[in-house]
Amino acid sequence: MGVTSDLTRRVWQHHSGQVEGFTQDYGVRTLVFAEFHETMEDAILREKRLKKWRRAWKLELIEQHNPQWRDLYDQLAL
Repeated sequence: MGVTSDLTRRVWQHHSGQVEGFTQDYGVRTLVFAEFHETMEDAILREKRLKKWRRAWKLELIEQHNPQWRDLYDQLAL
């Protein structure tokens, strides 16, 4: 979970293993959910709220929008 002004670039960095830390340690390579906001402040506020959610709530949010857990990167790259 995070905030970026360039989602396509950020997801590419994850796909290519360039992001150190948690994502590299655990092999996080798939984008299964994304939200877009009018301002960076709105995005940061939403991220902070979501980080406080229980895991089950986060999984339900993903399932509502992407029940097959498809990688959304290809849609971004178009």
